[in-house]
Amino acid sequence: MNITFYNDQNALDVPFVFVQELALSVFKTLEQALPDELIIHLVDKKAITKLHGDFFDDPTPTDCISFPLDDPNENESAGYLLLGEIFVCPEVAIEYSSLHNKNPIQETALYIIHGILHLLGYDDIEDTDRLEMRSMENLCMNQYFCIAEKQSPSV
Repeated sequence: MNITFYNDQNALDVPFVFVQELALSVFKTLEQALPDELIIHLVDKKAITKLHGDFFDDPTPTDCISFPLDDPNENESAGYLLLGEIFVCPEVAIEYSSLHNKNPIQETALYIIHGILHLLGYDDIEDTDRLEMRSMENLCMNQYFCIAEKQSPSV
């Protein structure tokens, strides 16, 4: 899987290798076939607010926005699968983390996982869907950070 990564923010140091390993871990945990490509953007509050306003008619900052491109459930022989684009705002993660005594890197990881789940067809509008998505988020977070702790205690 090719991960195209754009880091257009400077609020939080989020290394590409972290994003890459996290994304791969999500697909492995969910036993989901890897797409050919996934695009992940880390953006500042101004950019996420503009996207949120332009595409969702809500000009307030948000944590994550996903734009699905190719449907992963379609026939695999259809060619190159560009799953979609995810825009994540680490500034929102920092603010949320400081209010809730959380780790901003882990909160950013949660937003990336959330975005990937949306691209894979998970939704969080209805209560039952939201419960399933939260369960999948927890599964992916636990899987990744348990593995990461074994490899590097500083994560």
